Amino acid sequence: MKKIRRLIFLKDVLILACTSFGGPQVHLAMFIDLFVKKRNYLTEAELLELQALCSMLPGPTSTQTITALGYKIGGPNLAYITLLVWITPAVAIMTAAAFGMTYLQNRDIIRFIQPIGVAFIIHAGYVLGRKVIKNQTGIFLMLIAAAFAFYYQTPYVYPIALIIGGTFTSFNYKDYPKQTKHKMVIPWSNFNLFWGFLLFLAVLGHFTDYTPIRLFENFYRNGSLTFGGGQVLAPMLYTEFVEFKHLIRADDFLTGTALSQALPGPVFSLTSYLGVLVMKNGTWYEKLFGSMAGAAGIFLPGTFLIFFVYRIWGQLKQFRGIRASLDGINAASIGLTLSAAFIFLVPMIQRVDYLGLITVLTTLFLTQFTKIPTFLIFLGGLILGLIV
Repeated sequence: MKKIRRLIFLKDVLILACTSFGGPQVHLAMFIDLFVKKRNYLTEAELLELQALCSMLPGPTSTQTITALGYKIGGPNLAYITLLVWITPAVAIMTAAAFGMTYLQNRDIIRFIQPIGVAFIIHAGYVLGRKVIKNQTGIFLMLIAAAFAFYYQTPYVYPIALIIGGTFTSFNYKDYPKQTKHKMVIPWSNFNLFWGFLLFLAVLGHFTDYTPIRLFENFYRNGSLTFGGGQVLAPMLYTEFVEFKHLIRADDFLTGTALSQALPGPVFSLTSYLGVLVMKNGTWYEKLFGSMAGAAGIFLPGTFLIFFVYRIWGQLKQFRGIRASLDGINAASIGLTLSAAFIFLVPMIQRVDYLGLITVLTTLFLTQFTKIPTFLIFLGGLILGLIV
């Protein structure tokens, strides 16, 4: 029975990997529909709690959330398989896209994808905000986080906003019932793997010029320091690979960024695309090594961290302040999501992009008032791009 349940779970993960567009908050809304309402793997409160926990960690939030869910259902082995199933479709498509860059550049097939993605982000923020924002304090924290992230567009905004939001509501600990406290037992193995890999790769990268190893080190370091999802990762990688190291052309990078946002699954799959482009002068198998180095480097640190934190999460929850802090973390997370949407919207408004704005409004209408699956909306956007 357990084996069948795990196979069904992996099938569900594969379906989501092929149909979940739009980033962490959109993914969370789909996780709630499938894993909570349809499959009953856990309660909605448990999933929101898990998402809030992953939001506090560096790395890809959706990937960490779904990996932790795999761990909850079937232990570490199922968690690793879940990770592979979740990232494989997006990584494979981004790798193929890097091999076929000339085709993509000659056809503006993704011009409608960013507006559609923005609409999905706004819709998900609205739906999830209604679930996790419980009072005026939550609304206040959401608006402050959104304004803060909009006006100070640096990677440091995300952890700071989440920490401030969590600290603010932690003082409401008296609203939560007391639990019997037990002595904390902390398994440090995965945390040691996290920082040990970071140190080892930094030393190895210093003493070797072998490009795949240098790539792995670069992406592992970025995956260890990136809070806030793909919208934060992309500018960091652009600075390093385009402006500083001049390894990738700006137009190639921006095409890959737009495509990664157009695909289902994790936006962090952008690194597999970049890995191929960095190895563009190598053989086909060296380009594949570049893709694997990009994917492994960006996803491993977050996986090590969620394995470590998830194992002690049950112990941390015995403290009422920790449980109360999740309200502020969730509210700030919604604010950060909305700020990301507005960061994309502002350029459309400034350049009076009527087509983009109409696409956003049309998508919002479809997601709010119809039951058209998200992947069909994205497919329609791609078809429109080919036609127009």
